[in-house]
Amino acid sequence: MAGNERLYIVTYDISDPKRGRRVFKAMEAYGRWLQFSVFQCRLTPRRRAALGARLDGIIKPSEDHVLIIDIGPADAVDPRVESLGRPFESIKREAVVV
Repeated sequence: MAGNERLYIVTYDISDPKRGRRVFKAMEAYGRWLQFSVFQCRLTPRRRAALGARLDGIIKPSEDHVLIIDIGPADAVDPRVESLGRPFESIKREAVVV
């Protein structure tokens, strides 16, 4: 399963604060919050599709904007990021015990 994960940067501009909070809550289930309105996500194709559908059900297309940027294969890409202030760390695959 890990072999088909891709790394994504998701950023959004939501015009209504209530919808913005709903988008933020939805994004917490899919990735790590980096900055206001910016998340880093490791997603399989199925989870990527689920994320798109979930966001599509929240946003108002005539007023809101979401960018889902595919960085590449999660285990093969090492994003080159210049970070001023707090350090940037890419998401690493971790075992989850349920």
